[in-house]
Amino acid sequence: MSPFTVVIPWRSAPSRVSAFEFVTGWYAEHVPEASVQTIDTDDDVFVLAACRNRAVSTVGPDEVVVINDADTIPEPGALRAAVEAARTSGRVHLPYTAYHWLGAEGTAQLRAGVPARDCSFELVIGACSGVYVTTPRTWNAHGGQDEGFRGWGFEDAAWNLAHETLLAGPPVRHDGRVYALHHVAEVRAGAGYEANAARMELYRSAAGDAPAMAQLVGVAPPVSSS
Repeated sequence: MSPFTVVIPWRSAPSRVSAFEFVTGWYAEHVPEASVQTIDTDDDVFVLAACRNRAVSTVGPDEVVVINDADTIPEPGALRAAVEAARTSGRVHLPYTAYHWLGAEGTAQLRAGVPARDCSFELVIGACSGVYVTTPRTWNAHGGQDEGFRGWGFEDAAWNLAHETLLAGPPVRHDGRVYALHHVAEVRAGAGYEANAARMELYRSAAGDAPAMAQLVGVAPPVSSS
């Protein structure tokens, strides 16, 4: 497998350090061909969308980059298949068909040496985040992720709608699982969260309407094949 870059959005927080260290250690052991780095912005709050957008700028326009949350591990085979396919597909790839939230119990089992697929979990229906595999050209063609989503909530769901609308289909999924490790949950309430929820409604309104979505995310509308 050719080398590739993995970028982890990361701002240190006491409850997240343990998961982050597990993820980076896992990559070193199981995907040694990956060059792993972290990225952050100078925003006063942690803006995942901004970090993910910066991540794609670390490689050339047609090189593959894996954007990997700091608490999530994929399965190596699915990840490698996604990396190979993302080079030329023109879509973002997700190296999973099932998202397992391990919780405290499953995470403890994982740390004790239980294989990830055998750990206790909660299945997250509709997940479209965690690990993205893309090229900068593909990511930027549908606007990347909206940095107007600040703090936590909705940036991944909004991105998914933009992808479906502007790239003529959903992200490509590869058969496998990702495993999200336990940490203290972020607060999803308050003025910032409500602002994100309101912004999400703009994406729902534009879903399926390529010119409207292109205007919303600031890209040229796709050229019709008709």
